[in-house]
Amino acid sequence: MTNHKQVVYQSQLDYKSKMVLRRRIRRRFNPRIFIDRIIETTAIVSLLKTCFSGVGAMGCWGIEIATSSHYWQQQKSICLGAMLVSFSAFLGTSLVGAIFSIQRDKF
Repeated sequence: MTNHKQVVYQSQLDYKSKMVLRRRIRRRFNPRIFIDRIIETTAIVSLLKTCFSGVGAMGCWGIEIATSSHYWQQQKSICLGAMLVSFSAFLGTSLVGAIFSIQRDKF
């Protein structure tokens, strides 16, 4: 039983001594990666917003047909407007991302 405790203790010492020899690597801030991630996130969020606005517009359109209410017609118009804006944001971010990638590759 004593030998087992000694072996465990020695392996822990070896592990700690290896940790002391390692150096901590500092990560630098890279603006290119940051801009790429912002563009990618904006494109994904705008596509999701486009999809959800389209589903909302279709739902409002169905309720508008069933009730013939002007309220649902206004809600449908709001959803379609949000869908148009978010889709144009997607197209804009995709264009900006393509321009940055072409500049980096220097075609």
